[in-house]
Amino acid sequence: MGKSYEGNRHILIMSTLAFFVSVMVWFNMAPFNSTIMEQMGISKDEIGVLMLVNLGLAIPARIIMGQWVDRFGPTKVFSSLLMVMSIPCFVFAFGNSYEQLLLSRLLLGSIGASFVIGIRMISEWFPQKSMGLVQGIYAGWGNFGSAMASFSLPLLALIFGGESGWRYAIALTGLLALIYGLIFYRKVADAPPGKEFKRSPSSGMMRVNSHSDLIILVFLIFPIYGGVALLVWSLQRMMLLSLAWAVSLYAFLGVFYLVHVIKIWISNRSYLNGKVPSGEQNSMKLVGVLSLAYFSTFGAELAVISMLPMFFQGNFALGAIGGGMIASSFAFTNLVARPAGGWLSDRFGRKKILVMLLLLLSILYFSMSSLSGDWPLILAVLLTMSCSMVGQAASGSVFSMVPLVKKSQTGQVAGIVGAYGNIGSVCFLAVLNLMFPSFFFITIGVFAFLCSISSFLIKEPGPKNDVQERINSVNNYRYPTEIRQKV
Repeated sequence: MGKSYEGNRHILIMSTLAFFVSVMVWFNMAPFNSTIMEQMGISKDEIGVLMLVNLGLAIPARIIMGQWVDRFGPTKVFSSLLMVMSIPCFVFAFGNSYEQLLLSRLLLGSIGASFVIGIRMISEWFPQKSMGLVQGIYAGWGNFGSAMASFSLPLLALIFGGESGWRYAIALTGLLALIYGLIFYRKVADAPPGKEFKRSPSSGMMRVNSHSDLIILVFLIFPIYGGVALLVWSLQRMMLLSLAWAVSLYAFLGVFYLVHVIKIWISNRSYLNGKVPSGEQNSMKLVGVLSLAYFSTFGAELAVISMLPMFFQGNFALGAIGGGMIASSFAFTNLVARPAGGWLSDRFGRKKILVMLLLLLSILYFSMSSLSGDWPLILAVLLTMSCSMVGQAASGSVFSMVPLVKKSQTGQVAGIVGAYGNIGSVCFLAVLNLMFPSFFFITIGVFAFLCSISSFLIKEPGPKNDVQERINSVNNYRYPTEIRQKV
């Protein structure tokens, strides 16, 4: 890949492992839900709240981490996040009250933002021509941390033995995060030797290219606050927050959103009056389309994984183990499907592949809406696996474009797009709670179809060829001015 990217495989391995550890910590509670209910004397609804708050803060945290990684660099931000999040992990592991479990789980949700940090790191170390593949490897193999937590933590709890076995197993993931955070800080760099890491302005607000793009950005960040409001509503419904506290938090979120909008306007006011740099002229319309595409792909994936075990148990008379095995297969297909989607985008064109995958995904989900117990089980499983493969490949295609939208603000773009994945899961599950599973699948299919149409209208981001990228790479070296001019 050239000397300008020497050492990039090491960075890919280190970043993927960092995300893998983060996901293990993020989902270390799931294997022990029944045990925690029994030992702590808490209800199924209270466990449900813990699961919800575990996802809740990941939405705004992805925006915040996106700003920080663009300003301070991925090395400092990723290592700090891993080490800091080990603290609430230890608190959760040895918590003796529901309030301790709730607060620590709420804070632990922030580790889900680790995804966007690695996106920026890898975008600095690899050329555009292989961006889809390496981002797919990072996301696909890193997300396997959830499956590893499900397989390994119950075994570790058994090895530790006793009633506190689950506590030691969860605490071990916190210790792993703490140690790996130190290793990550010492063993990686923000950019290859001689290549400058381009930081965002100190304001941390995303730069746009026009007033219409400014309006799009304002609308794009609104659902992020809506996701947190949904979390507040859930806590109030469970009587864990009083109505007065809930109303106060709603008001706080409204004020915070307005402040965010004002900061965006102040940051862009003078920028829009000047000439936008040639390398930063990609439209916020593209960010909006990619966000909605991730909403329909990764958001649907999370929602389907949540409902699939019960769906198969009810329609095909399977036990809990059989339904769980079908649901867990989503994690395994991710190892291949997401890198494959990125590779196809690199090889045959990002826009073309995204449109085709979204269109195929819509057809498959429309087919899922007709699933019933009358279907042969093997055919139902094949259709489900096909949805999984195509959806994850489409997610890989989305993030083959994200690092190419706005180089100096890749973290923020990834933060917005990534947050929409979490928002999508919340919205689709809300549809499932209100309607039948068939309508749930139809809704996903409709969104995927609309996204395929809108993706057809976007302009593919990034330099048109690798020659332009090589020129940019040379210009980024810290040669003396007179030497750079000769080059």
